[in-house]
Parts: sequence; structure tokens; C-alpha cells
Amino acid sequence: MPRKNLVCQKFRNLIFDPIFKVKLCAFGKWVSSFKPLLLLRHLQTNSNPSNYSNYFVTTDDYKKLLPNWPHDPGVYRFLDAEERVLYVGKAKNLKNRLSSYFSSQKDMAYKTRVMVKHAHRIEMTLVDTEADALLLESTLIKRFQPPYNVMLKDGKSYTYLCIKNERFPRVFLTRRVIRDGSTYFGPYTSKFRVEVILDLIKQLFPLRTCNLSLTEENIAKGKFKVCLEYHIKNCQGPCEGFETEEAYNEKIEQIKNMLRGNFGPVKRHFQQEMARHAEQMAFEKAQQIKEKLTAFEDYQGKSTVVSTTIRDVDVFSIASDEKNAYVNYIKVVNGAIINAWTQEMVKNLDDDEADLLSFTILEIRERFQSIAPEVIVPFEVELADPTITMTVPKIGDKKKLLELSEKNVHFFLLQKKKEEASQTGKQTSAERILKTLQSDLQLADVPLHIECFDNSNMQGSYPVSSCVVFRNAKPSKSDYRHYNVKTVVGPNDFATMEEVVYRRYKRLLAEGQTLPQLIIIDGGKGQLSAAVKSLEALGILDKVTVVGIAKRLEEIFFPGDSVPLYVNKKSESLKLIQQARNEAHRFAITFHRNQRSKDFTKTELEDIPGIGTKTAERLLKHFGSVKKMREANGEEIEKAIGKGAAAKVAKYFKAEESGGGDEQLITAE
Repeated sequence: MPRKNLVCQKFRNLIFDPIFKVKLCAFGKWVSSFKPLLLLRHLQTNSNPSNYSNYFVTTDDYKKLLPNWPHDPGVYRFLDAEERVLYVGKAKNLKNRLSSYFSSQKDMAYKTRVMVKHAHRIEMTLVDTEADALLLESTLIKRFQPPYNVMLKDGKSYTYLCIKNERFPRVFLTRRVIRDGSTYFGPYTSKFRVEVILDLIKQLFPLRTCNLSLTEENIAKGKFKVCLEYHIKNCQGPCEGFETEEAYNEKIEQIKNMLRGNFGPVKRHFQQEMARHAEQMAFEKAQQIKEKLTAFEDYQGKSTVVSTTIRDVDVFSIASDEKNAYVNYIKVVNGAIINAWTQEMVKNLDDDEADLLSFTILEIRERFQSIAPEVIVPFEVELADPTITMTVPKIGDKKKLLELSEKNVHFFLLQKKKEEASQTGKQTSAERILKTLQSDLQLADVPLHIECFDNSNMQGSYPVSSCVVFRNAKPSKSDYRHYNVKTVVGPNDFATMEEVVYRRYKRLLAEGQTLPQLIIIDGGKGQLSAAVKSLEALGILDKVTVVGIAKRLEEIFFPGDSVPLYVNKKSESLKLIQQARNEAHRFAITFHRNQRSKDFTKTELEDIPGIGTKTAERLLKHFGSVKKMREANGEEIEKAIGKGAAAKVAKYFKAEESGGGDEQLITAE
């Protein structure tokens, strides 16, 4: 059955944790089917964190989760079992985008199928716009270098428009933000559009493009001459004093207003020009002006994901319900979001949001080793560290960062409520299987504790038995037991089963341990009858249910009933019985092989009374073989193992030789 790995979250101190984390998991025990739910990863402050990991979700199960996914834009990340980021992607609609990974794989690229197969969980981060998602995607790809991302790995950042801090400022594109007093606009998610804007600026406002040092002294001395840009009307020649500094700076101010979005007069000018060209039937020119006008209308001057006006800050927001409180944390370094986390806390009766936020700020900053001098919060709180600047923004970029944090913490709270509502009345896969088994076998109780027996021998030699234990439909290997058969001689499977079952439950009764609800005997009516004898002898036959399973037709036999029960071959309950039977067989065979191997490697010297394994090993190591030891004199043996042990060896060999002589005499007669 093909399965896609999606998983639930396990907290690791990642360099970037999402503002909220979406997890897919199933509650309870997993045996052969899965019932996933949408969960949000959280850290329990006043209790142990909930760990959801190593769960798998099928495509059909995933479809049940679709109503809970957000339609907002954002960034998603696929992570493997080792918490390594496999792939970072962006989406205008997270629900639609993630759904495509679990639709038909017929037309899906091989690389994508492999990535989804190895994914262990998914993380998501909500943002305000698609452009913000693109910027955040770039930040994460450059930070984590995911193996399945092929774009945005060149180490470049997004484009900015820079107005240089110099006399007669230049306006140019750059990917580096240097804090030298220059003014930066951006980042721009489309280089093509920013180039269109820059071309428009140059058409409207002729500016210099050279990097000459245009100081008053240099211009007065006539050090520079106008270039080709002056002669083709792209520059007005400030290098020779043909343009005053005041006139040039006035153009720069108008450019700044345009880049801030104050280009109403320019927009009206273009509309008039476009209409004039259309009247003159110059549709190509009108189309060119329309494209430039569209570029301005679509232009987004700033982003909440990256900001050049904000340096190092920590952003906190809080939301709460009757029992829990949730604090969202966004870490901003050099204007970019590099870390985010949502933490859950259990509220006490007298806790309010201000106290909880004050406590959590210090804890989260210590956990993420933040040294930001400023924190942005929705309301004033008391901070133990007086060196931290607290800001409650009302407008501006900081307010947008706070709104982004609040958006995610409220989404986290909403998903937690959906999770709690979906848990009500849910039945785990283990509960379903055990109740099916109870119904199929007509048991009085749900068989939470199951034990299964099997025998193994080789033509009657090395007889052993095994007992495997299942609890809540899963193997409990610490409770497994194996037995060396003591009272049975020869290949008697029935007597072996009778002995082992008796020994097992006599021990449980003596130790006061609980009896299983179901005992499974690997075999037909004969093995089952032998087990029933032992249970009757112990007086517990009426306290447990015992059945036998015959391999050929997978028949289920009950004591005293010659007609077997046939369970549907596709039934989950039969699969559980078969799993227990196969596990008992494996455990018995393994123990039998070990016992047989020990006997095959046993030396004749270990049969000598008073000579143990260590002494025998010393003799073999010294002499090399039993034959050479027989040929050695008593002094050599005494030197190797001591006087007392040497006497026992000599006595054994002497008795063996005398016995061999008698045998020869009898044969001769």
C-alpha cells in the first residue's frame, strides 16, 4: 500500500521555525489503517511537550484534512525525519498548492515524488501577500540550501532601488543594502518591473550614471568633461556645472515621492499621453506607455517580510482561551525574518495575558539566544531586563510586523480549537482492530492483552517454545519469553505445548500478574487440547479465552468445538492474529537455532565432571585438539589447568579407555 510521509512536528531548535507549524498525525496506535487529524505543533510550558512523530498519511486520508488548510498566501517547507529541510516553496493559496502534492502522481515529476516520499512533516508560515511569500521563500532557501530546490541558490538577494548618499545622487539597482546613509526602496520581487520603473525615472528625470566625485572643488577646477549621456539628453551635465545642485536634488525628491507611491500627477500625464497616441493611431507607443503605467500600478513599494527601516527586533503577540495561552514570536535580524515560533502555555486561574507575555518574552529570547535591543508587543508589559526597549506600534512597518504575528497566533488558536473538536469521539486504529477482534471471536472483553505460543524442534532434539505478548494490538517485546522443554522426550508437540502453557501461567499466578484476555495457540485441535489441559489444571480456563489457529486454511478452533471459525481473509482482526502467530514462530525458531548452534560448538571436554567451559577452552588453546591432549602426559595437563582439574581429566580418559577395552572384548567374543 503506497504511503506518503507527512508528519507531525517534533521541536528542534531550528534556525528557522515557522510562525505556526501544521502537523498531520493520527492518534493512538497504528496497525494497518490510519485516521489522521490536523494538528498544530506546540510546546507545553507547564507540562511535557506533546511529541507527534513517525506517522504516515495516505492520499485518501489526506483528503479528509483539506477543509482545515488555510487559503492564505504563505511559505511551506517539507522536512525529513532528521529535521533537514528538503524543499521550500511558496503559494498564493496554501491549501490548493499543498493539495497538488497528494493528487494523482501520474503527471508528477519523479523528483517531486521522491521528495514527498522522504518528507517527514510539513511546516507553513502565513504572510500577507504573494510577494511577501516570494521574499520569505528566498530567505529560507539561501539559509537552508534545500536539496530539492534548484532556484534562488545563487546567494543573491532581491533587487532594491538605491538613491546614493552623495552629491548629485545616483539612482541605480542593487542587491546589497549598505547602511551608509543611502536611501533604499524595495525589495522588488520582479527585476523586470523594477527595471521598467528605473527606465521610466530616467526618461522623466535625466540623472547622471557616472561614479565621478562631483565635489564643488572638482567641478570648479574643471576636472571633468561631459560624456555621451549628456549629448543624447540622458544627463544635464552636473559634472561641468551645467545643472545646479538644487535643481538636481529637486528631481531626487520627486523620485522619492514616486517610489513611495505618490505619483498621481505622473499617472495622469501617462493617461493623457496614452490617449493622445491612441488618437493618432500610434498604438505601439500607447501600449508601451500602458505597460509602464501598469508597472507603477502593480508596484509594491515595501514588504513586511524584509524592511530596510527595521534592524534587529523581536516581535511578540498573544492569544488565549479558557485553558491555554499562545504566544507567537518573530525574530527579525537586519530587517529580515529569520526565525519564528508559536508557544503554548497552560494558564493558571489568576494569570492574565500581560503576565504571561512578560514571562514568555524572556524565556523565548533565552531559548533562541536573541540579543535584539528592541521588542515589539501589542501592549505594555513589565520586562525584567531594563536594557530592552519596548515598542507598542500604532502605524508603520513595525505595526505591520505586529499584525503579521497576531494573524498567525490567532490562526494557531483557531486550529487548536478545531483539533480539540475533531478529537471528540474519535476511535484509534488499535481500538477499532481490537473491537473487531472481540466481535469476530465473540469475546466478553476487549483483548488488550494477547499471548501466543509456538514450539520448535528438530526431530525431537533441542525442543524449545516461545511466548510472545501483544498489548493494545502492538508487540510488547520486553514481555516475550522462551522456554527450554524439560519433561518431554522426542518429537511430541502436544506434550510440549502442555508443559509450556502450564509453566507460563503457573508463574503468572505465583507472581500475582494479570492474565491475558486472549491466548492464541499456533496449531490445530491437538495443540489446543493440550493447552486446555494445562489451563484446567491451573483452574483458569474460565478466566481466559484460548483459541488455536491452523496455518493451511487459517482456521480458528475453540475448545470443545470441532467446527472451526473462518474469519474474512481481509479482516483486520485476522491480520492481528496472524501477526502474533508469525511473531511467535520467528521468536521460537531464533531461540531453537541459537540452542542448536551452542550444542554444535560444544567440546567433548565439557562432558568431563568438574570441567567447565573456561577450563575446556584453556585446554584446547594449549593443546590444539582433544587428540593431542590424549597423547600428552599428565605433567603437561597439570601445568595447563592445575593439579585438581588435571586429575579429573586423567580419570575420565582412563575410564573411557577401560570402557573401550570392554567393548572390544565383548565384540571379539
